[in-house]
Amino acid sequence: MAALKEIAVADRIKKIPPSVRPIVQAARRTVKAVAPTAEEISYQGQQPRSSSYMWKLVRYAVDGANVVGIGTFQRHSTLFFYRGRELDDGSGLLEGSGKDSRFITLRRPADAERPDVKRLVRKAFKLGG
Repeated sequence: MAALKEIAVADRIKKIPPSVRPIVQAARRTVKAVAPTAEEISYQGQQPRSSSYMWKLVRYAVDGANVVGIGTFQRHSTLFFYRGRELDDGSGLLEGSGKDSRFITLRRPADAERPDVKRLVRKAFKLGG
């Protein structure tokens, strides 16, 4: 079985719809500013066939444990938190009701740069993976 060639995050971003690309780039800048030493890992999956499914692009890990990820849809992007259920979200930004993860919907690049979003990203990295 042939090994998959790893796809760089920058190459992934080039393939997403131009309308959401700036949102993903802003989310990536936010995560890198908060956690510059976190490992940036590109998801290797293909773009989903349905526009109702999220395309997971990149995740950020510390000591091998996933902390935060970025995904996109056709019209918006998401910043998702692997241990989101455990985060103290006084801002009410976190969405979702899964067993552990939660997410923030990003509709504009400025959404990723909000102080409340940066605060949640910092809290997620303090909590760890």
